[in-house]
Amino acid sequence: MARDTLPAPAYPDIRRPDAQVVFVTQWYVPGRAAGIALLDELSDQWRGPGPDGVLAFHAYLGTDEETVLTYVQAQRPDTYRPFVRSLPGAARAEPVEYRLRRSVVLGTASPPGCAVVATFDVDGAERQERIIESVVGALDHAPEEQHRGMLTAHFHASTDGSRVLNYAEWTSDEAHEAFLRGATRKATLRATGATPGVRPIGFKRYHLHHSIDLRQHTTPSGRSTP
Repeated sequence: MARDTLPAPAYPDIRRPDAQVVFVTQWYVPGRAAGIALLDELSDQWRGPGPDGVLAFHAYLGTDEETVLTYVQAQRPDTYRPFVRSLPGAARAEPVEYRLRRSVVLGTASPPGCAVVATFDVDGAERQERIIESVVGALDHAPEEQHRGMLTAHFHASTDGSRVLNYAEWTSDEAHEAFLRGATRKATLRATGATPGVRPIGFKRYHLHHSIDLRQHTTPSGRSTP
């Protein structure tokens, strides 16, 4: 199938029940053209039958046009790394392995227009749990008008205890930019700043460019919170 006839990419079902592990990899690129070329290269290597136990591949370009990210969902952790090590070039980059820990669902009426990925450097599993609970609490107590346009926030903990990743879906870039100027953003910053052993790394906003269902199986997008 020619690239220009491929169907529009679909954002991942982050909470699909068969996805027990997530692998996230990030690359820096010298501009949009290089980023799109890398996305196409990576996605071409993932098309076709995937490794056993790997479910879905999603590839994103940052709105800063300097960052590329892949988000791969799997049933178990033992087949992803052997597969990518067999691939050439950039696809061999080492990922961070995560487990989804908590989700906040604020809206489902609109499809995502972008994804915002925020990461934290943390000192162990106890700090992972503490910062996740702090940020979830800040979102739960915020009035709706202070996070208008946020659809979901999904909190992942790295298996080595060193990272927390928040994958948040937004209706649009503009909605996220408005959030950055608001009170809820300030509350989440206070929550992270007040937690010892937690160091915010920052966030990037992404647009989805490729999605591949490696199992050719669509699961219901149930929205119950873990």
